[in-house]
Amino acid sequence: MAESLKMALFGLHWYRDTDPATIARQAQRAEDAGFEALWVGDHIALPAQGDDEPRLEALIALTYLAAVTRQIRLGFGVIVLPQRQPVLLAKQLTSIDILSHGRLSVGIGVGHIAEEMQALGVSFAERGGRTDEYLAAMRTLWHESTSEFAGQFVTFDGVVEHPRPIQQPNPPIIIGGHALSSYRRAIQSGNGWYGWELDLDETAQALAQLREAAAQYQRPSELGALEISITPRGMIDVDTARRYADLGVRRLVFLPAAMTAGAIDETITQVAETLIGHL
Repeated sequence: MAESLKMALFGLHWYRDTDPATIARQAQRAEDAGFEALWVGDHIALPAQGDDEPRLEALIALTYLAAVTRQIRLGFGVIVLPQRQPVLLAKQLTSIDILSHGRLSVGIGVGHIAEEMQALGVSFAERGGRTDEYLAAMRTLWHESTSEFAGQFVTFDGVVEHPRPIQQPNPPIIIGGHALSSYRRAIQSGNGWYGWELDLDETAQALAQLREAAAQYQRPSELGALEISITPRGMIDVDTARRYADLGVRRLVFLPAAMTAGAIDETITQVAETLIGHL
């Protein structure tokens, strides 16, 4: 159903030639244009001579975006969960949810850059197990009046985190990634699934794999239907957007062609004039 398709903007944390005032202006412009959400990604320390795009730290960037906007939703696409301390992260995410009046969506992924995890003291080989355990630990802190958790990587007993998130039982959890383990995690633990730079054929293949995972793994009834978000490969037209929607996509997360103020403004204009209000 194309009429339910949401539009989000990715990348206001990638900070090449903008300043805080420009970021605020672009966030407010996207909100006024009818975008449903602003999403940011998460990398902290990348390999030298690799991806040298400057970017702001994700949680701080989203907190700033919460302060300069009013109603637009705010999302991580995605937090590299195994390289974050989950007890601290649960508190940080709750704080953003409260300061934004319940506008937060939490995308998580396992990560794919060994050098970054090594720099943060995390075993690359353990990242999948840490992701599952950290998510379970955060949910315990969000849900239980007195929290107890005993895992391989994190343990706590008799602690509590107050206040609780505005969105109960917790902000929506969106699972990113194209591996079979990511599809399994989305079915078992996610409110949504996020695919990065997928065309229509790639999206159809990913959704087929999600259906296979749904047939293999039990989905808790309280999670409801799995919401699908996709970043397409470049700008698309109305017909292509409708074809994404027909596949079952409910949110398109647009990535500007370059992380410059001009390219971001151009993306806002193109999506606003071409797609928003035309589906």
